[in-house]
Amino acid sequence: MKLNWRVWKNPWRLMLVVNVAVLVGVFLHKVALPPYVPYIHLLVDYHFGFTKRALIGAAIGLFSAKVPVWLVFALGGTVWLITLGLFAKLFRKTFGFDDKHLPLFTLMAGSPFFLKNFMHTLGHFDIYGCALAICLLLLPARSVAYVALAALFSIILVLIHHIHLLMYVPTIAVIVILRHYLVQGLTRQNVAVGVAALVLCGALFVAVQLYGTTAAPRDEFIRYLQSRMTDPSQTTLLSFAYIWYQPLSKEILDTWHRLPSNILGIPVFALLIWLHIPLWRYFAGLIGGLASQAHRRIVIAALSMVTAGYLVMFAIVFDYSRWISNWAVCLFLILHAVKMLPASRDTALIPGDDRNTTIFGWIITLIPRVGIVRPF
Repeated sequence: MKLNWRVWKNPWRLMLVVNVAVLVGVFLHKVALPPYVPYIHLLVDYHFGFTKRALIGAAIGLFSAKVPVWLVFALGGTVWLITLGLFAKLFRKTFGFDDKHLPLFTLMAGSPFFLKNFMHTLGHFDIYGCALAICLLLLPARSVAYVALAALFSIILVLIHHIHLLMYVPTIAVIVILRHYLVQGLTRQNVAVGVAALVLCGALFVAVQLYGTTAAPRDEFIRYLQSRMTDPSQTTLLSFAYIWYQPLSKEILDTWHRLPSNILGIPVFALLIWLHIPLWRYFAGLIGGLASQAHRRIVIAALSMVTAGYLVMFAIVFDYSRWISNWAVCLFLILHAVKMLPASRDTALIPGDDRNTTIFGWIITLIPRVGIVRPF
């Protein structure tokens, strides 16, 4: 009874409860939809040689020759739960779970850009970048091994899906810069490892673009994918097989062809970003409160770099709702990295008793997700 009263008395606690209910609804809606692209991604492996977007399928092939449709939800749900646990641990490490930080946690964890949208895109590979970036925020960053580990994570992400080079690899680079290089300084060893990491990731991305397209005839490729399906008669689940034959130039052409209709969602994206204004004000306060002016400039440059990567993605691939959501998640993660830097003053917390902030919190809580291509 006492716990229930505390929940009802504090609107931010109640928002968390409502967010859980919304997440359940998003999951049930997701299960009711046919899992087109996420399923075929679990079927493709390296059977025909080096292939883009094939690492997860190859890993599954080590344990099972057949891939059931339910594995999309089992694997995606497991990764989602791991990401939730990692983020909760990160927030506790950076801020702590108390009432004064509850609005900050609610605006992040309950954001339609974050966990709720990852639930909607269950089976897509965006969340792997988020999970690995959180791991780097949790691990100690004193040794050059930290830079090497970040490079390994980046290589894995590019092999999972080459779009990660623009989606989460820049954020991983920012985390490494803020947590290792700004604290430990530049040495011959960590600079060499960092440069090698950039060269390897760039070379791998070029290799994926040039040599990752499937060389096998399409009919043979489809037959092989069917051989890995538990129910080969569900040929509609293979309708996106063209992705493995499509060059970058065709992806760009498709994106610009859809641009006139997809660009109509930009005002909605702008509104969703504006609804997070209490969070952005807090982030700006953190940056302004950094002890070093050089650190402030580096953080602003880093945010510009990450944003530029997403602008390039907007011009290449048309999954706009996914990109804007992951961009916001990247900012959430960089916020934690900035909080770990030395500060000259305390930053004013998000006021939990402010009426406007509470309204923003409720609106964000009730929005179930952003979507994949168009808003909602």
